[in-house]
Amino acid sequence: MAVQKSKPSRSKRGMRRSHDHVLEKKISIDNTSKEIHIRHHITEKGYYKGKKTFLFQKKSTKIIK
Repeated sequence: MAVQKSKPSRSKRGMRRSHDHVLEKKISIDNTSKEIHIRHHITEKGYYKGKKTFLFQKKSTKIIK
């Protein structure tokens, strides 16, 4: 079992915790669709960098028996 030799100093503890913060999500507006989206992600309508990347199909309302 690993056991530490001595108590870590406040400085070492702080250096270890320096990367534990939560970052804000960067928000952008798409040029073509004018939608708000997270940077480097597609919009809800499927646009990325002004180009349509996905073609979404409409949900059918038919009841299948």
